[in-house]
Amino acid sequence: MAVGKLASMLGLLLTHPNEFRTLLQFYLFHEQKRDITAQQEHPTSGWDRQSMRRCWEFLDLTSRSFAAVIKELDGDLARTICIYYLVLRGLDTIEDDMTIPDEVKQPILRSFHEKTITPGWHFTESGPKEKDRQLLVEYATIVEEVNLLKPEYRDVILDICAKMEVGMADYAHKAATTGSIFLATVAEYDLYCHYVAGLVGEGLTAIWSASGKEIPSLCEELGLANSMGLLLQKTNIIRDFREDAEESRFFWPKEIWGKYGFNELTELHQKGNVERATWAQSEMVLDALRHACDSLDYLRLLKNQSVFVFCAVPACMAMATLTLCFMNREMFEHNIKIRKAEAAQLIMQSTNPREVALIFRDYARKIHHKAKPNDPNFLRLSVMCGKIEEWCERNYPSFVILGQNGITYDPKDKRTAVIQLEEKRAHAKRYPYAAPPPSNLLPWELVTYVGGAFGVVILLCAGIVYAILKVYG
Repeated sequence: MAVGKLASMLGLLLTHPNEFRTLLQFYLFHEQKRDITAQQEHPTSGWDRQSMRRCWEFLDLTSRSFAAVIKELDGDLARTICIYYLVLRGLDTIEDDMTIPDEVKQPILRSFHEKTITPGWHFTESGPKEKDRQLLVEYATIVEEVNLLKPEYRDVILDICAKMEVGMADYAHKAATTGSIFLATVAEYDLYCHYVAGLVGEGLTAIWSASGKEIPSLCEELGLANSMGLLLQKTNIIRDFREDAEESRFFWPKEIWGKYGFNELTELHQKGNVERATWAQSEMVLDALRHACDSLDYLRLLKNQSVFVFCAVPACMAMATLTLCFMNREMFEHNIKIRKAEAAQLIMQSTNPREVALIFRDYARKIHHKAKPNDPNFLRLSVMCGKIEEWCERNYPSFVILGQNGITYDPKDKRTAVIQLEEKRAHAKRYPYAAPPPSNLLPWELVTYVGGAFGVVILLCAGIVYAILKVYG
């Protein structure tokens, strides 16, 4: 494996040297914030217990991308979110397994929150090809750890599980009994995404507040938390179109793709339908982007650095993925993912709200640049990208420069003069008898204009005197 990785890096050096440099920087300088296996971390990570070690192994097996950021959360948040993720992964595995008859699936789904605290409960009837089958076979291990969580954490997890299982059971029953394997309207699509992702965001927010690492009132921002979840879920649904289509799972709402002349969703990846398919794809991306500003508002509320990074990195990855999918015909042919170097760059940059906002803005600009005027969604896409741009400019003005010497202002921007005037007025009001503060920027433009005007007047007067002397002299 090491030889293969080395060969891959050498190939990257020859074909994409800039990406090679980014990955090299990431591997050399991006330090792991926390080692959950270290002796001093055992009280909060639970690594000294065999059952919790097995849970960490399941986390690595089910989601390597989430595992990395979960393990870097502060204190007992890492262990709590690990268990939270595995519980919901188990629920999702049962809902997705098409080999389980509906009469068996329904009672399990609708009582999953109860089974999650029932010692010894596990499930062995998943299909042999289900990738997370072993998680349910050994689910008793997860149950054991759930019962060891603090009551405030356990109550949140069970509450979210109880709400999510109802939505999943309803959609699974509809597909099994009516033969309806797609979502009809955007409202139905939003509701589905709320059940499978928005509720996850609400649960995470409640856990952040319960931990004391975020303000208690954060758990009241359910709308923003829901938008965060919907942005991530809708991005995954757009990206995984071909994979879902091959497994007869259709999440794109007919209200969107039906208006472009398609009778079945599978027609989108058939030859001859490329232009109309990209229009449907364009509207799906547009629908996902309407959650971008809410996500930025949510991220601004987070104060704990590990919590912020946990939420910010997936959000930035989602914007990068939407940009990759937008107007990309390859998405209908096979699964596509952002390159490793781009992912590494996003991880290194997603350190504060301002940097994340600039990442959102840059990807919005790329989407707008790729948009085509003949796309029926062109105008609405332009407006949506403009809203993201406006959010960034309002909260983090571009003329404000953050440097090693503190905050400075762009001298070429006219807003700088306004800010400086306000600062002078504030200083004079606060210290009425003090000398005015030194100005960092000399108004060279004003000096140039006054000097130029004075010079013109002098030359004009000299010309008049010369003319009078010449005529009458």
